[in-house]
Amino acid sequence: MDQLYYFFQLDLAYKALAASAMVGLMCGMLGCFIVLRNMAMIGDALSHAVLPGVVVAFVLFGNTALGIFTGAVMAGLVAAVGITWLQHNVNTKNDAAIGIVFTAMFAMGVMGISRISKQESGVHVPDLTDFLFGNVLSVSSQDVNLTIGIMIYVLLSIIVFYRFFFATTFQPVIAETMGISTKVIHYYLMLLLSVAVVASLTTVGVIMVVAMLITPAATALLLTDRLHWAVGFSGLIGVMAAVVGFILAVIFETTPGPAMTVVATLFYLIAALFAPKRGLVFRFFRKRKLQRKIELEDTLKQALKLNNKGVLSFPTLLEKLAFKKSALRTHLNALSKDGFIKLNNNKVTLTTSGQQEATKLVRAHRLWETYLVQEMGLTEEQIHEDAEKYEHLLTEEILDEVDQKLGFPATDPHGSPIPKKLGIPDFPLINLQILQHAKIAQQQMNEHITAQLWKLGLLPNTTFTIKKIEGDLVELDINGKEIRLSKQLARQVNVLS
Repeated sequence: MDQLYYFFQLDLAYKALAASAMVGLMCGMLGCFIVLRNMAMIGDALSHAVLPGVVVAFVLFGNTALGIFTGAVMAGLVAAVGITWLQHNVNTKNDAAIGIVFTAMFAMGVMGISRISKQESGVHVPDLTDFLFGNVLSVSSQDVNLTIGIMIYVLLSIIVFYRFFFATTFQPVIAETMGISTKVIHYYLMLLLSVAVVASLTTVGVIMVVAMLITPAATALLLTDRLHWAVGFSGLIGVMAAVVGFILAVIFETTPGPAMTVVATLFYLIAALFAPKRGLVFRFFRKRKLQRKIELEDTLKQALKLNNKGVLSFPTLLEKLAFKKSALRTHLNALSKDGFIKLNNNKVTLTTSGQQEATKLVRAHRLWETYLVQEMGLTEEQIHEDAEKYEHLLTEEILDEVDQKLGFPATDPHGSPIPKKLGIPDFPLINLQILQHAKIAQQQMNEHITAQLWKLGLLPNTTFTIKKIEGDLVELDINGKEIRLSKQLARQVNVLS
C-alpha cells in the first residue's frame, strides 16, 4: 500500500488513471451496440487494422497525438469499408472477410515499422509492444485532452442517435420503413468504433481493446434486458474494470492493460454466476424449484387418481411414483402444509382444495393432449409424454384460450372426460350461437352474477334469443326488447338450452 501511496504522488498517475477510466466508460457504452450487432470481431479487426495508419501518420507528422489519431482513424475507416464491401459484393463469408482485411493491414503496418526502424539512428520509432499491449504510464497531457474530446464525441453520439442505433440494431427492416438508413448508421457506428479503438491504444493496446469493448457489454447484458440500462451498466463496469485493473497493476507491478482485461473478465464471470435472471447459480435454483413443483404436482395428481379408485395410501403412492420413500414423505408433508392432503402415518386423505388443485392438472393434461391431436396432427401414442411435461407450465390464461379454440371439448383423444374449469358454469351463455334460444338458469356461480343479471332484467327462467355477437358485446332479444351484456359476463352466466 505504501507503494500505491507513493505512486499516486506522481502527476503521471492521475493522467494514466483518468485516461483508463475514460476509455472504460467510452468502450463499455459503445460495446453494447457492438455485441448486439454481432460485430465483436470487427472491433478486433479495426484495432489491428489501424497500424498502417499509425505508421503513415508518424512518417508525415511525426510522433504527435493528433497526427497519430488522424492516421489511425483513416486506416480504421478504410478497413471498415473494405470489410463491408467484401461482405456485400464478393462471395466471401463475414468472418473470412474480416480476417482477410485486418491481417493484411496489420501486416503492412508491421512492415512499415520495420522499414522505419532501419533508418538512421536518432529517429524515435513507435514501439510495437506498446502498440499491442498499451503503455498507460506514457500518457501525456495531450493524450488525455484528446481522449476527453473523443469520449465526449462518442457519448454525445450515443445519446443523440440512440433511437437510430436501437431501431437498426433490433428491427432494421422497420427502421428502413421509418426512413432510417441502416447503411449510414452502420458506417457511423464503424466511425465511432474506430475513434474509440484509437483512443484506447495507449491505454490497453490493440489486443486488449477488444476486451474493453466486449466484456463489459456482455456483462451488462447478463444483468438487464433494457438496452438503456445495459448501456449505462456497461459504461460503469468498464470504468470499474479500468480503475481496479490499473490499481492492481501498480500493486503487483504488472502491465496495466492486461490487468484491466483480467478484472473485466472477473466481473463477467461473477455476473455469469450470480446475475438475477441469467446467472448459473440462480438458474440452478430456479430449475430445482421447478423440479420440486413438478414432483409435488405429480404426487397430487397421482393421489387424485388413487383416491378415485378408493386405494389412496402411502404405499400405493410409493408404488406408482418413482420417488424414494424419504422424498415422497417430504412431498406429502409439503402438500399437507399447503392444506391439499391430510397425512397420518401411512394414511393419506385428499382434501377438497387438494382435489380441486389436482383436477386443474388433469384438465391441463387432457386439454393439451386434445390440442396436440386436433391442431398439431399428432397421434394418440405421441402426445402423453409431451402433455406430462407441459401440464406443469401452462397458465390458466393459456388453458382458457386452448379450451375456447378447441370448442370446449368434453373428452380427450383417449375418451377420458376433461374436467371443466372451476368457477365456470356448466353451460355458459357465451357458448350459444346466433338465433339460438335459451333461458337463464336458476343457479348461478355466485350472488354477484345474479345481481348483475337482475340489473339487466335477466331474471331466472327468462327465455331469450341470441341476436348478435359483436366486438366485446353479446346482444339478446327478449320479446322484442334488446339487452346487451359484455362477453366477460356472458362467460359466467349459466343458462339452460
